[in-house]
Amino acid sequence: MHFSIPETEVRSGENGSTYVIKKEYGSNVVPSFPPKKIFTLTPTEVEQRREQLEKYMQAVRQDPLLGASDLFNSFLRKAQQETQQIPTEEVALDICLSNGQKVTVNVLSSDQTEDVLDVVATKLDLPEDLVAYFSLFLVHEGEDGGLTFVRKLQEFELPYVSITSLHSSQFHILLRKSYWDTVYDADVMDNRVGLNLLYAQTVSDIERGWILVTKDQRRQLKSLQEKGSKKEFIRLGQTLKYYGYIKFDPCATDFPEKGCQVIVGAGNNELNFHVKLPNEQMKEGSFKVTRMRCWRVTSSQVPIASCTNGPCPSAKCDVKLELAFEYLMSKDRLRWVTISSQQAIMMSICLQSMVDELMVKKSGGGIKKMLRKRHNGSTQRPDCQQAVKSPPLLDSPEQSCEQIIKLSTKLSSVSLRGISASNSANDVGASDFHGNYAFEGIGDDDL
Repeated sequence: MHFSIPETEVRSGENGSTYVIKKEYGSNVVPSFPPKKIFTLTPTEVEQRREQLEKYMQAVRQDPLLGASDLFNSFLRKAQQETQQIPTEEVALDICLSNGQKVTVNVLSSDQTEDVLDVVATKLDLPEDLVAYFSLFLVHEGEDGGLTFVRKLQEFELPYVSITSLHSSQFHILLRKSYWDTVYDADVMDNRVGLNLLYAQTVSDIERGWILVTKDQRRQLKSLQEKGSKKEFIRLGQTLKYYGYIKFDPCATDFPEKGCQVIVGAGNNELNFHVKLPNEQMKEGSFKVTRMRCWRVTSSQVPIASCTNGPCPSAKCDVKLELAFEYLMSKDRLRWVTISSQQAIMMSICLQSMVDELMVKKSGGGIKKMLRKRHNGSTQRPDCQQAVKSPPLLDSPEQSCEQIIKLSTKLSSVSLRGISASNSANDVGASDFHGNYAFEGIGDDDL
């Protein structure tokens, strides 16, 4: 996500909170703080420094150890409130459900996402042990009723401040399940409230066309609806194509060739592509998360209107976001695939949560274990991990170095490369690659 940095922080030197974090965790862990210029900053330079600070915040936040720091999160909460000049007070906040209904809860304007989610669960009478199965998402509803996922609200985020700062009735906070593996549906369906939430989401996804349904399947689903057979409805839904996927807005990709239009879907531990080639031909394909060696999100400014030379204020520029991942196309052959989309950060969050879920399940854990490790900021890594910096928020399951060496030997002829299509000065460095521990376990039988 993009952080909104207060003007005082933009114009000042290294923030006190940042200094204390560096003192506590060491300079080798904390990224270098953007240097301050001696002279008064022009409006253009203020905007440039704001961007540098935003990237610094994102780099710190992606580090599991630093991201779990109460000091750093306290700074972020303060920054959000200060920027929007919203005092701490009791407020009413609307939370949307998948069936179009709204639940209004009373929270503090300074409440974090986790606090708001707990209040929503209490209002709905959702048991405490099922709260971890759901998350809050910021979405945009178009005039045609189309739904765009902007981002999953982060733990440090203040939902009331986030939604209020947008000044638009088209943005909503949506409650939706936060897991990918359908095996967890059984836990949710055992509870009446959980069943209703999952049923409403399945119905909504079918109505939006996110889940593919044949005429015969639609008749079966309608019959189950009329009978009030919600569990059977969901079980049938689980057998349908793209059940549980999140669909993204049309965007651009360089696969299989540059200039292709694509609709991306995330689910079933993959990114699904519906690609429209330059010759108007349509193709479909999927990229499994287990075969993604690493990925990264980059941002750059694209001049618009009269802003054609050099850096310019954000009012005259669009921010271009790209998600790129290195994919194992076949044995010993890796290729970068790039997606240009304003939802690139949301796509990255989806990939990371899929990896988190795979790794926890492999180690014999579940969603509750995953949530607990996130909150504890546990980040121990095996000594034999690859050089790629990885921000997964979970411990890797116990595995010998030999297993990982097997992969590195298999790909010994392939070095970690940058994204050749991106030469922007605003690109993040190599340390911002998201290494993929699920990829480390891939073997020849998976190819």
